[in-house]
Amino acid sequence: MNSLIRALERGPILVGLVGGWLVAPLILGSCYEVFSRYVLGRPTIWAFEAGTLLTGANFLLGMAYTLRAGAHIRVEALYDLFSEKVRAAIDFLGYVLLAFPFVCWLTWALNNNWIKAYASNEHSGMSAFNMVLWPIRLVFFISFLVLALQMLAEILKRARILFGTKA
Repeated sequence: MNSLIRALERGPILVGLVGGWLVAPLILGSCYEVFSRYVLGRPTIWAFEAGTLLTGANFLLGMAYTLRAGAHIRVEALYDLFSEKVRAAIDFLGYVLLAFPFVCWLTWALNNNWIKAYASNEHSGMSAFNMVLWPIRLVFFISFLVLALQMLAEILKRARILFGTKA
């Protein structure tokens, strides 16, 4: 089971790094827009839309990595008072009954969404740049797919604790 968990957790690391590196073009594009607008007096037509989409991609690609690192926000006022097995049971039930089914359903829907956007050559309509949307919709799908796989790893880790294979 350890090798399966390690395999499932490789995706969030890779996808999280890609998401993290998207900050560089986001900063460069924003700086160029400020320079072009205020120094050259010629604003770009692409910077706002590209910045919005890069910020969204950065956030989405970091979801599974954040779950793997245990860095999502949690109300721990009572949670920390429980034993490790009770916390594992709470997490296990939360993932199995709520989060995992919802994320799987959303992943399936997002897969159809990016395919339709690609087939119809859908554009954003956000600005004069009017970027095609299938790449960002593909990022949505990949992000939620990797999140579902990380949730599966978290379920397996909690099952190890609950069934005594890891104290």
